[in-house]
Amino acid sequence: MWLKRVALMAGAVALAIGWGAQGAQAQNVFTISSKSFKDGERLPTKMAGNNKSNANCVGENVSPELSWSHLPDGTKSLALLMFDPEGRPPGGVSHWVAYGIAPTVTGFAEGEASKQTEKYVGGKSLMGLPHYFGPCTPPGAPHHYTFTLIATDLEPTALQSGMTRDELIKALEGHAKGATGIIGTFSKP
Repeated sequence: MWLKRVALMAGAVALAIGWGAQGAQAQNVFTISSKSFKDGERLPTKMAGNNKSNANCVGENVSPELSWSHLPDGTKSLALLMFDPEGRPPGGVSHWVAYGIAPTVTGFAEGEASKQTEKYVGGKSLMGLPHYFGPCTPPGAPHHYTFTLIATDLEPTALQSGMTRDELIKALEGHAKGATGIIGTFSKP
């Protein structure tokens, strides 16, 4: 069931990416990037979670710098999800749910999303938080932390605060203009 759900999500994001980039020239493709880490590489330890009651939370909970460009035509707001599909099998771990991001916002500075800001509406992560919470990965194989940015045709104030990842995905059905992503890895040093 879990693998089927992950495959369906990957397919939905791929479809949104393909639909949003249709006809775009290579230099004008909707993208997300980070100066804090390179796509597919390890997140810095300072970006790991900070929870003294969990020995796997070895960081300072500093959110990464993220920036994006070339929004699809008709974008009225953006949503950003950070998800660890390997965490807490079989459902994975939602680390950050942010939406209602105005199309004039082009990113977050390093550390800016470690607390709630007025740049976005805070959803609810698995930890019940409305802001970024970094990895608390156990020793062993690294987990993959997917940052997915979704362009929508919804006004920034259209959705209520406190939505979970699943609730947000359901609310965005039929409203996605395109999606892009970046992956960071992490395991306890």
